[in-house]
Formats: sequence, C-alpha cells, structure tokens
Amino acid sequence: MADISGISGYNSAYATSSTSSTSSSDDDSSSLGKDDFLKLLITQLTNQDPLEPMENTEFIAQMAQFTSLEQMTNIAESMENLTNFSMLNAVSFIDRTVAYVDDEGNYASAAVTGVAFDDGTVVLTLDDGNAIYLENVIGVV
Repeated sequence: MADISGISGYNSAYATSSTSSTSSSDDDSSSLGKDDFLKLLITQLTNQDPLEPMENTEFIAQMAQFTSLEQMTNIAESMENLTNFSMLNAVSFIDRTVAYVDDEGNYASAAVTGVAFDDGTVVLTLDDGNAIYLENVIGVV
C-alpha cells in the first residue's frame, strides 16, 4: 500500500472527516468509518504523482478493503436489528406462561413477570422467582 503520509492535504482531509464523523455518529471517535476511508482514498487519488500513479493492484486492494468494511457495517446493522427484534418479541411474553429448560437441564414452566436486557441478551423474570435467558424458552403454554 502506498505511503500517504507525505500527501499534501492529508491532514486537513483527515481532520475534516474525523470532525464530521464525530458529530454525526455515536460510535467510537477513534475508529475510522467507511466515509473516512472514502475521503482518504479520494485525497490519495487527487494528490498522487501523475508520473507515478497508484498501481492497479493497490487500487483494487483498497477497494476490496472498502467493500469488506461496508459489508461488516451492514452485518453489524443487521445484528442490531435482530437484537432489537428479540427485545420487542420478549416484551410480548409478559403475563404469559413459558416452558423452559433451567440451568440444570430440568423442564419447568412459569409466568413471565418482567423482561430485562443485559448487554444485548434478553432475560425473562418469572413469577417463581427465577430469571432465565430467552434462549432457554422452549414454548409458550
């Protein structure tokens, strides 16, 4: 990959992209997103030496990296949507009796009295005093 540290305008492009991504996103401000990647690539292409342009293999490698970044972003968004759907679905279990497998592998049933969300994991509070993960539910009675 070509060294872009000597490219004039690199620092200002990075500062602009960092500022815009920080103000428009709740993500970690120290990580680069796909918009930042594209701005860096455009800056690199704009300021490259016309007598020694970027090799085709370098350009293809950078585009492959961008494609991978975009796909990972899409997967992360899909996982977040799936988690949100699980949370909404769990709320519908309140005041319903569920059959479940407890930690010892025993089958039991109890009414759901509440739902909690622990780091993306859905936890059902039961009227028998237990709390179980949504994954342990095997049916609704």
